[in-house]
Amino acid sequence: MEAAVAIGAGWAAGSIALVGFGLDSIIEVTAAGMLIWRLRCELECLHSTHAGAEKKALKVVGVTFFLLAAYVGYQAVNQLLHQQAPQVSLPGLILALASGLLMPILGLRKRWVARKLGSRALEADAMETMICAYLSLALLIGLGLNAWLGWWWADPVAALVMLPVIIQEGRETLKEGGQ
Repeated sequence: MEAAVAIGAGWAAGSIALVGFGLDSIIEVTAAGMLIWRLRCELECLHSTHAGAEKKALKVVGVTFFLLAAYVGYQAVNQLLHQQAPQVSLPGLILALASGLLMPILGLRKRWVARKLGSRALEADAMETMICAYLSLALLIGLGLNAWLGWWWADPVAALVMLPVIIQEGRETLKEGGQ
């Protein structure tokens, strides 16, 4: 739901930060699917297969960070160069606020479970959820400044502010996955 609302509202408003936020939601669902597979493998597989599943899950989660960074970076720079002003998006503002309130709670709970299970892949996914909370804040600021003050550039700048954190987490996750 989050992805559909964010991408739809972002597309309609011309907001790269909002579309990027929606794509991050799709990446989170993909990563969560890999982690469900990894946890199921832990229950059903031999120990040696379990270790391989952990590494594969880390690689998939790590790659998703870089895919998101590439898309957001390209679109944000393009929007700045062409001075494309996004329209105000009330659904985007509401979604960013709700996500900013809920994602830290979900991320902390995932981290707690990851530590109990000793799963670095699940811990990386928890960090991705915490990044979603950070993205929500950046999105809220970008959309808010555009809506309140008419600062068209706040949206792509908010998207660019997201990049260092996304790239760093991708590096760390791939490193732990053996890349």
